[in-house]
Amino acid sequence: MTKQEFSIPKLAASVNTEADAYKLLEELRWGGAPTVCPKCGTAGKFYFLTPENGTSRKTRTGSASQRRVWKCASCRKQFSVLTDTIFHGTKISIRTWLLVIFEFVASKNSISAWEISRKYEITNESAWHMLHRIREAMKREPVAGLLSGAIQADETWIGGDPKNRHRNDPRELPRKANTSDKQPVFSLVHYETREVRSFVVPNVTADTLWEHIEQNTRPDRVWLQTDSSQSYKGKIGSAVQNHQYVDHAAGEYVGLGGVSTNLAEGFFSHLKRAIRGTHMHVTVEHLHRYLAQFDFMYTHNKRSDSERMRILLGQVLGRRLTYRPVAA
Repeated sequence: MTKQEFSIPKLAASVNTEADAYKLLEELRWGGAPTVCPKCGTAGKFYFLTPENGTSRKTRTGSASQRRVWKCASCRKQFSVLTDTIFHGTKISIRTWLLVIFEFVASKNSISAWEISRKYEITNESAWHMLHRIREAMKREPVAGLLSGAIQADETWIGGDPKNRHRNDPRELPRKANTSDKQPVFSLVHYETREVRSFVVPNVTADTLWEHIEQNTRPDRVWLQTDSSQSYKGKIGSAVQNHQYVDHAAGEYVGLGGVSTNLAEGFFSHLKRAIRGTHMHVTVEHLHRYLAQFDFMYTHNKRSDSERMRILLGQVLGRRLTYRPVAA
């Protein structure tokens, strides 16, 4: 078995105190020391403010804190490795944060807030908010490059089976034929890199799907592989460089030249198993964060747990997520 840079025992042994946890987080995010001030955005000289007793400093409430504080020589403001990140304003120890993050990126089928609450002795509300903050850091960078080459596109529906609902459930009101109140999700999977990009969509019409394809790919350089849905024919099929599809209704799952949607369907299978087995239920309001989580895990599935942790901590800046708007 290949040894990893991090593991639960290694992390627990290396962060005996909060000061140790801060130092490790500074090493993972900054390489040991800050390079850019999170307050003014300038690269300059920074000073570490050493506590008078050498270990901790008093907070405004009079309690002792081992938080490591730096000062920018340009704007003269103080900051820490937590400033303007998913950790900003947290009351949970950084030691706990590091252990939870590692366990989260190492869990193929995700991990529930209740499990984190029990293991780390924090409230379920805190654990729930903590995991959503981590998912926020897993979101794809806004400046991520456009995809080109062989791309598989497919859609699925997330939600419970209508046949299992109580007859008095409001959702059991008469619906039009061939319609569903499940939430549609659309995904693009790059055949070579295995990068996946998923979106919560209102419907699976050609206009809706084309909007996401156009925003995330270079259509004139895309070999699009889909199923035989009419949504992909016509407008989308004529806009991309090449469009080929497989006809599942006819029992075709791999066409000439290896055309298929198997990667996308495999991703959906994993997504649904994890939601059903670990989370039981996911609301539409938060589904986009769960998609960000599984996109991240699928895209980096060939990397080690330690590498995924480093990648994640490299994306925490500017991803603050306060509790009240999320809980609302």
